[in-house]
Amino acid sequence: MNLDILAIGAHPDDVELSCGGTLIKAVRQGRRVGILDVTEGELGTRGSREIRAVEAENAAKVIGVHYRANLRIPDGNIDKTPENVLRLVTVIRAVRPQVLLIPHSVDRHPDHESSHVLCRKAWFDAGLRRVESSIDGAPQEAFRPRAVYHYMQWQEFTPSFIVDVSDTYETRLEAMRAYRSQFYDPNSDEPGTVLSTPAFLEMVRTRLEYYGDRIGVQYGEAFYSPAPLAIPDIFTLNT
Repeated sequence: MNLDILAIGAHPDDVELSCGGTLIKAVRQGRRVGILDVTEGELGTRGSREIRAVEAENAAKVIGVHYRANLRIPDGNIDKTPENVLRLVTVIRAVRPQVLLIPHSVDRHPDHESSHVLCRKAWFDAGLRRVESSIDGAPQEAFRPRAVYHYMQWQEFTPSFIVDVSDTYETRLEAMRAYRSQFYDPNSDEPGTVLSTPAFLEMVRTRLEYYGDRIGVQYGEAFYSPAPLAIPDIFTLNT
């Protein structure tokens, strides 16, 4: 399978909350898109690994992704071990994405930062032919995605670029709401969290509006590029 984009998140719902609109837009443009969750989110206060797996599948259907998988690395223990790196290398080589979307390097949740480190290492190692991996006994060829971009979670950063997701906002919201166990539900008797307050989804909307305003549209998703971005000419920029 050859993907155009693979978005990687520490927990089920991270990708939907951070870059779901961009993925929906890419699918609508005919791109092949995948999501990889590093953990099953089993340490989360609300829901369970089984519930979150079902919610992840439901969200994937809303977005229309062509691939979704879970590395099943223990939640809260996303270490850059050789075993974990190789597990991610194997997936990258199997789906061969042109672009990786990964968590930013600085964030409130330690799992997000640990996932960033894991992703960066696996991205590089996937291109080394002397790093050996296999699927069902068949050796894989080295492959490194051409670009890695960071999406925004709790902590803000100065974006390298902002994607207009105005026309995908409602579908993005539907994908987020697929995680019923995690967000506001007045009928739930589970403990409350930052995500389960009525104000959280409003905060998400406000942030999208803010970054949309930065580029003159209704809603925008912010990304950081660790490398300079090439453009055909200066008139390609919309400023």
